[in-house]
Amino acid sequence: MSEKENPVVAQKSPYAAPVEAGKKYFWCACGRSQTQPFCDGSHKGTGHTPMMYEAKENKTLYFCGCKHTAGAPFCDGTHNKI
Repeated sequence: MSEKENPVVAQKSPYAAPVEAGKKYFWCACGRSQTQPFCDGSHKGTGHTPMMYEAKENKTLYFCGCKHTAGAPFCDGTHNKI
């Protein structure tokens, strides 16, 4: 098993993403996914794993783009400090 790498900053702002009630989403924690803010499997070998989120209602949520949030998978403004 490889050592956990620092996540890549995909962007220094959140991703606004509409979600559907009852659907599961897998937030990219490594920053390497080409389908941000969601996982495409690019984390393999980085030590990171995606975080599952199950939507409770239909709405737009703001997923972290910098991958350094303390409130994963959502933006907490940390991108303003990096």
